[in-house]
Amino acid sequence: MTTYVLVPGAWLGGWAWEPVADQLRGQGHEVHAVTLTGLGDRSHQATPQVDLDTYIADVVHLVEGEDLHDVVLVGHSYAGHVVTGVADQIPDRIALLAFLDAGPSPDGMAFMDLQPPEARELIEGLVQGAGDGWMIPMPSWEELEGVLGASLEGLGPEERARMRAGASSQPVRTWTQPLSLKGSAPEELPKLLISCSIPLGQVREMIDSGHPWFAALAGPSWSFLELSTGHWPMFSVPDALASLLAGLDD
Repeated sequence: MTTYVLVPGAWLGGWAWEPVADQLRGQGHEVHAVTLTGLGDRSHQATPQVDLDTYIADVVHLVEGEDLHDVVLVGHSYAGHVVTGVADQIPDRIALLAFLDAGPSPDGMAFMDLQPPEARELIEGLVQGAGDGWMIPMPSWEELEGVLGASLEGLGPEERARMRAGASSQPVRTWTQPLSLKGSAPEELPKLLISCSIPLGQVREMIDSGHPWFAALAGPSWSFLELSTGHWPMFSVPDALASLLAGLDD
């Protein structure tokens, strides 16, 4: 059986993985759904000092504290930034580094740096407006899709209500602190892109064109799978996502 560590994207806690995690556990797999500091049931731990290093340490401490090995480490969306840093620190414990509608982040870049100008403007406005100068509230559905480019396909009223009810504001330093890599993760560490809201054909075109978000995916250690849905497959197609993840150990 496989050991999974599932890291949610921005504003979400480990609760977001529950339907997927339950199915994987029902098949005998070991599953750890991470709640990062200041999010979900750890929202009371949010402070202005919480940053990207905090999030990376959260996952590293879980893996080491539980003495996990041969881990399938999955980062959704924003968490692609986090798991890139985790893999750099503990590559010997990871069997597969999987990016779910996400991608690896370059050394020295903050997640905010990877956003287009209109998205940075939106986030900065949310921080200064409703975020008390240090938190990023979850944007409106219109802003998520229209400005941040996150497809809402498959999210009906029930899924949206569940997401909104469980979402927490996120400390802004988790977006603005640059990623600092030591280069510890070997190039041959197996990596997987699970593309949801961008068709794989388009992904391959952007790899070939040298797009900064996709150029790193050109290496021989990368494999690709497609799960056609919106940006939040753990809500829109949890059964299909669980089946896809379960199949990674075949």
